[in-house]
Amino acid sequence: MYKNLAAVVTAACFFSPHSSLAAEPSQTASKSPVKVAFVYVTPVFEAGWTRQHDEGRKAVEKALGAAVKTTVVENVAEGADSERVVRDLAQQGHDVIFTTSFGYMEPTLKVAKEFPNVKFESITGYKTDVNVSVANARYYEGRYLAGVAAGRMTQSNVAGYVAGFPIPEVLQGLNAFALGLRSVNPKAQVKVVWLNTWFDPAKERDAAFALFNQAVDVITFHTASNAVMVAAQERGKMAIAYHSDMRKVAPDAQLMAVTHEWGAYYTQRVSDVQKGQWRTGNVWSGLKEGMIRVGDFGPKLPVKVRDEIAKVQQDIAQGKRHPFQGPIWDNEGKSVLAAGQRLSDVQILNMSYGVAGVVGKITP
Repeated sequence: MYKNLAAVVTAACFFSPHSSLAAEPSQTASKSPVKVAFVYVTPVFEAGWTRQHDEGRKAVEKALGAAVKTTVVENVAEGADSERVVRDLAQQGHDVIFTTSFGYMEPTLKVAKEFPNVKFESITGYKTDVNVSVANARYYEGRYLAGVAAGRMTQSNVAGYVAGFPIPEVLQGLNAFALGLRSVNPKAQVKVVWLNTWFDPAKERDAAFALFNQAVDVITFHTASNAVMVAAQERGKMAIAYHSDMRKVAPDAQLMAVTHEWGAYYTQRVSDVQKGQWRTGNVWSGLKEGMIRVGDFGPKLPVKVRDEIAKVQQDIAQGKRHPFQGPIWDNEGKSVLAAGQRLSDVQILNMSYGVAGVVGKITP
């Protein structure tokens, strides 16, 4: 899926949603409400990937008030269905359309060519056009901190990871988690179950139970529901939430959460459209910019571990520390990175291996 990404990323212009770079006007400033559409890959649940994007939409409404009007289309399958939905939204006169799943990238690009005056934002995509911008978050930064928490809390030295697909974005998170884990607990390892789906609560739950039966006492996931958290609560295990705070379903199990905060980015981009200052680009932001946040600590995580996480977070945000900092070996014993070096963005975005401590063969 990402085999041509290196060339794209090398040529891309990475900038922050809070960048001070001057934007070239792309249209006249809007006097009527900006019509903004959001396309979601699942329904809006109480927590999870889609919930965080909808919270971002609400942040836009709160910040811009009557100057914006938003529309939501949820539970849209990737592929032909998404192309139809995006085209319908463009035909309805929306000024900017946010498509919030990787599988929407190609349909978005296709529709964008038909509607040159509409702005499109491909979230987690990597291909841009004159009226298509892309944005993603450095999820791996939060995952590294989650690994630190898991490393401090595990008693069995075995952490679990329920994952969708072995694509670079997921491998980044898995590997950062393992590196954070072993930075404080070198004996610990991570066992992974690959589901080959983003959203299947029954499969996610079964995978969690399978890992608990393999000595896993702390677990996290890269899937779209809260099923892993529910399973941890039921089994009396520890868990780290992803996407959203999930203490509502796992009040005892949750150690902390790694959440995605889209509100500031969405508000800035809609404001740019309103002012006639929107421009295409490629945003990849993390802890420093506030697009990734850790917190929502549960009762089991000691204050000293919270303080340690806060210090590591500060170091990452300030550039003093990097989740992918050498020496790094893969889980087959091959050297990936020498001591004192850091992986480049292109290397991170093309990740295709598991680091030392990740159990099992990785086959992207």
